[in-house]
Amino acid sequence: MAQTSPQTLAVNPTSLADGGGQREVVDSATLWKVIFASAGGTMIEWYDFYIFGSLAAIISTHFFPKDNPTAGFLLTLGTFATGFVVRPFGALVFGRIGDIVGRKYAFLVTLLLMGGATAVIGFLPTYETIGLAAPLALVLIRLVQGLALGGEYGGAAVYVAEHAPDEKRGFYTSFIQITATLGLFVSLAVILGTRLLLGEEDFKEWGWRVPFLLSVILVAVSFYVRTRLKESPIFSKLKAQGKTSAAPIKDSLGNKRNWKVILIALFGATAGQGVVWYTGQFYALYFLQNTLKVPFITATIVVAAALALGMPFFVFFGSLSDRIGRKKIMLAGNLLGAIGFFPVFWAMKQNADSPVVLTALVFVLVLFVTMVYGPIAAYLVEAFPAKVRYTSLSIPYHVGNGVFGGLLPLIASSVTVATGNIYAGLLYPITVALITVVVGGIYLKEKSDVRLWDELERPRES
Repeated sequence: MAQTSPQTLAVNPTSLADGGGQREVVDSATLWKVIFASAGGTMIEWYDFYIFGSLAAIISTHFFPKDNPTAGFLLTLGTFATGFVVRPFGALVFGRIGDIVGRKYAFLVTLLLMGGATAVIGFLPTYETIGLAAPLALVLIRLVQGLALGGEYGGAAVYVAEHAPDEKRGFYTSFIQITATLGLFVSLAVILGTRLLLGEEDFKEWGWRVPFLLSVILVAVSFYVRTRLKESPIFSKLKAQGKTSAAPIKDSLGNKRNWKVILIALFGATAGQGVVWYTGQFYALYFLQNTLKVPFITATIVVAAALALGMPFFVFFGSLSDRIGRKKIMLAGNLLGAIGFFPVFWAMKQNADSPVVLTALVFVLVLFVTMVYGPIAAYLVEAFPAKVRYTSLSIPYHVGNGVFGGLLPLIASSVTVATGNIYAGLLYPITVALITVVVGGIYLKEKSDVRLWDELERPRES
């Protein structure tokens, strides 16, 4: 996409140590603008994606038959899950665009797709009005949202990392990691505010549409900010040197060495990270509302407060990973999650009437999330070469989060319903987290000392 403003952000070229071109050093003010624009847009996309999950119980009454509320809720979770399942396909589509055309162009397109699809939900007729066409349309919209999100995260993570100094890559990319939790927090805050403003009945009847419609304003602002950015300096230099990939999907999946790194990243990092994330935030919310029958407003405040308290720790662990490495922190978070899920959820059951205690317990779950999630963008960026970085990074991330993590609410809720044991659903995230600890402990390589610009100094591959 062409630059739309003469005030696009600038970087200063300096000579490479070994003389093979120029290494562009981004000044601090520019870097923070890059982070703000990238993180802001990504947060809005997460907001768009998660208001559906946050409103699952209400949406189920409007888009599915009302004669079986439990089945309707599970069908809504299934619809929610479709957006996650399709995310790896979005990773391939937009990863390819990002590795051929550019990082900036790809995540501008994903932003518009996500915002448009979210706004459509706000206007969508209900089951009572158009029958089966309503849930079918809802599934289609979720597929579009999943495709868009599949391209967004990789673009934002790579874009920030390719601007950041090597020695602080974990710190700066951790602000992208905050966006998923911040998007959930904002979605909960908007839903809560709208519900309190309109009242219980009006919110359930039509007010639930308001959070979806607000997305139009947020997306418009973010799109404007992003258009003022330049392309990633590393990608620009790579393209100028003729070192980009003409077939990034083939080069990512057809290269045995790269394919091995993708599998290690999936089973040794992102699969566990995905289930820890969704257990600590989404499943905790479902557990409070649907199992413990904590009132909607109380449960929302509990989770939102825990998220707000936990968000600084994404940056803490991202920064810590610059000093001691990514691997130790991520695997420790997975192990603590696997050990701690049962006792924390048991304690939630024992203290269901105490919002303060519940907030503290959910905060513990969020701490596990910050450990596995804070350093992971930096790790993924370091694991893959620049010419296929967008595509290769996005595949394990979105399979781990979209499939292993995104299916968690549906799988855990279904297991709970089938067994009648309110804790049975936790076996799934515990198992996946432990697999990640074992695989990651054996095969995951620490690469926090990787210098991204060094790749440009190597001869072009034939």
